[in-house]
Amino acid sequence: MGPFLETLIGGLMAGMLYSLIALGFVLIFKASGVFNFAQGAMVLFAALAMARFAEWLPKLTGMDSKTLINVLAFAGALAVMVVVAWLVERFALSRLVNQEGVTLLMATLGIAYLLEGAGQMLFGNDIYKIDIGLPKDPMFLLEQTFPGGILVSKEDLYAALIAAALVAGLSLFFQKTATGRALRAVADDHQAAQSIGIPLSSIWVIVWSVAGFVALVAGMIWGSKLGVQFSLSLVALKALPVVILGGLTSVPGAIVGGLLIGVGEKLSEAYLGPALGGGIEYWFGYVLVLGVLLVRPQGLFGEKIIDRV
Repeated sequence: MGPFLETLIGGLMAGMLYSLIALGFVLIFKASGVFNFAQGAMVLFAALAMARFAEWLPKLTGMDSKTLINVLAFAGALAVMVVVAWLVERFALSRLVNQEGVTLLMATLGIAYLLEGAGQMLFGNDIYKIDIGLPKDPMFLLEQTFPGGILVSKEDLYAALIAAALVAGLSLFFQKTATGRALRAVADDHQAAQSIGIPLSSIWVIVWSVAGFVALVAGMIWGSKLGVQFSLSLVALKALPVVILGGLTSVPGAIVGGLLIGVGEKLSEAYLGPALGGGIEYWFGYVLVLGVLLVRPQGLFGEKIIDRV
């Protein structure tokens, strides 16, 4: 039971980090009805901005407080992501209002390549470090119950708690605020939302800013764990099965999908890996999603859209 609980807890913590990235996809889809291929690039760009600001600030100001430096670097990177959101709306989305979904899809693909190129040009292409003080040492739980206790990574635990708090906050934002309801209205029908006075341009700036904030938190956590490098944009691929499993329009779906895939990956690798040769966690999520889509194409919590003719 001890090894099982250890694997289960590790899967839950990994699943919360997957959910955090999946939220970026859900936010954009809820506001524009299009899958955002730029989410991985946004995570990379935001992490690069924070890492470089944290490196430049001590040299420019002489500050030596790590906490203050990280706070200012985070604020600066968030300001950069808000500017990115405004530029995306001003020069891309505002010119594609009421266009076909595939047009917006290709626009996000172009934005992804643009952000990766701009990130390399502005911040460099080395591997950078983000040190936000997450503890690296593991800890042991229930030592009196199980021999040797249950090994838990403090870094993963703190990261999962940060992700959980952000996910909960965004869920409340969508359900309880007027802006959240306006975002859902825009996702349902752009023209109808405009006809009742919802400013489409402002809503898109808000949602891309919120998605940029989510990308920044995700980039900060993953950058602290893995270092900030250009392969960081590929971490979004881990969230693809999550968002499809949970449903493209569901914030709770992103949470449940992340937890299911995180736990499934760890348990399958631990208990099926020795028999099948290992590497199961790399493809488990995609196989699980394929099986779910055959039964429920909209995902577990996605909205079933019925067109009447």
